[in-house]
Amino acid sequence: MHKERGVLLVVSGPSGVGKGSVCAALIAMDEQTTYSVSATTRAPRRGEVDGVNYYYISAERFAAKIAAGDFLEYATVYGNYYGTPRAEVERLLAAGKNVILEIDTQGAMQVKAACPQGVLVFILPPSIEELRRRITARGSETPESLNLRLSRAEAEMAMAEQYDYRVVNSDIETAAAELLRIINEVKASRRKGSYDAE
Repeated sequence: MHKERGVLLVVSGPSGVGKGSVCAALIAMDEQTTYSVSATTRAPRRGEVDGVNYYYISAERFAAKIAAGDFLEYATVYGNYYGTPRAEVERLLAAGKNVILEIDTQGAMQVKAACPQGVLVFILPPSIEELRRRITARGSETPESLNLRLSRAEAEMAMAEQYDYRVVNSDIETAAAELLRIINEVKASRRKGSYDAE
């Protein structure tokens, strides 16, 4: 019997909404779920390991990979490239792993175009006031940068309608359990549909 293919879960949400915490809780909850390791042209930070945190590659090699269509999505952030290697995601999915891509809305739309079977989930805060509180609690924002983050958050949240599912992060464990429920629902509907012929 063939191994059931994993689910590609594309997770986005505004800064401060707790995407990373929810995804980490999901991985802790389900051993079949993992992150895809991204490639980047930025230098490793202290303690980071090539192939674990990122694949660290040169700008020339990254450009060649873009030209070859090797990335499901890529973006430039603060002058460095970041991208999701298509082969890495494919390998994990074929091995039956559910793969989380925690990326911004722009990257998510690239993945949707490149990989229509991907499942897009947008993480929402309970309210914009709660999001403001969470960002403020970090203590790292000036009033200007806080307002910039919140206006960017509102613009991103307007994109939520283009996602397959929307999950409100009132509580990390509850939101993670909801992501796991979505993965299981997608697998169940696949078994009913496309897997009938196999």
